[in-house]
Amino acid sequence: MKMEKTKKVLIIDDSAFMRRVISDIISSDSRFEVVGTASNGKEGLEQVKALNPDVISLDVQMPVMDGLTMLKKLQSTMPTPVVMMSTLTKEGAKETIEALELGAIDFLGKPSNIFKVNSEEVKVELLEKLFLAANVGKRKVVEMKPPTASTIISSQKAAKMTTKQGVSNKLVAIGTSTGGPRALQYVLPYLPSNIDAGIVVVQHMPPGFTKSLANRLDQLSSINVKEAEHGDVIKNGWAYIAPGDRHLIVGEKSDGTLFIELSNEEPVGGHKPAVNVMMRSIAKLRQREYVGVIMTGMGADGTLGLKELCGQRNIHIVAQDEASCVVYGMPKSVVEAGLANEIVSLNKISETITKKLGVL
Repeated sequence: MKMEKTKKVLIIDDSAFMRRVISDIISSDSRFEVVGTASNGKEGLEQVKALNPDVISLDVQMPVMDGLTMLKKLQSTMPTPVVMMSTLTKEGAKETIEALELGAIDFLGKPSNIFKVNSEEVKVELLEKLFLAANVGKRKVVEMKPPTASTIISSQKAAKMTTKQGVSNKLVAIGTSTGGPRALQYVLPYLPSNIDAGIVVVQHMPPGFTKSLANRLDQLSSINVKEAEHGDVIKNGWAYIAPGDRHLIVGEKSDGTLFIELSNEEPVGGHKPAVNVMMRSIAKLRQREYVGVIMTGMGADGTLGLKELCGQRNIHIVAQDEASCVVYGMPKSVVEAGLANEIVSLNKISETITKKLGVL
């Protein structure tokens, strides 16, 4: 049996204590080899050039050159998979979303108590994310220019404010995981403000980060984007992102109005929120026009829920293609189950949704 090559890891963190702890965790796993450490982004770039690591553990806040600045330079000169180490704060969440925009594969929240970094839970999560990122490799995913806040022209923003957004009778349900925060920037901002549907999104993320993600997507989009709240009525031209620690369930009132329920039930398939929970709730609604979209992510969350939904209701299912995925896990599972009506590149997903559902 062919032995898998060990993955070379570079650790960049301004704290000597954190470098030591992270190094010990990584060295305890035979799949990895720590090839070097650095205390800031400038040293980190030099080490990347000298050591050619397979994956980098990168702190956000550092002197001389911070993690975001290093990430920008890295992606333009020596693209290498990166897992960010982020503080669990509001500002930390904002910076993490920016890091994911810039091409970081994933992130790990640093516990507020630094001695908890050595906990079993943190160890398992760090090793899993580094291994996944290292296996993504240095291949370029399909490059597209995401919109920036300045490119949303005033007329679009005006339309966003003035469009009569009625209660939705059509629904788009999107599920995504690793690579999703960046991928969503190539979908939601390209949907017209007068789309004839409401949109619900499950993005696998820990609590505290989904609000920053929703705020960022709202800035970039002509539709309205918000973190979902219990009782929200689903309106046309609005996207609702499940909070990082709640399942999103779509409910229906007697008059057909769709609304959001947030559930604190246990994780399903290791996920909370889970795409399967959202899709299964939609299977209980009345017949209307539905579009299900499964995008980049590890695992198979969404497949079982869509299978149940297909058995109960008519739904058009779109899977992101392999070439444009950071991780071709969730869409692959849907495709292999024979559930996908269309397999499209990331840059075609918004157009596919709009063509299927139309505008007001």
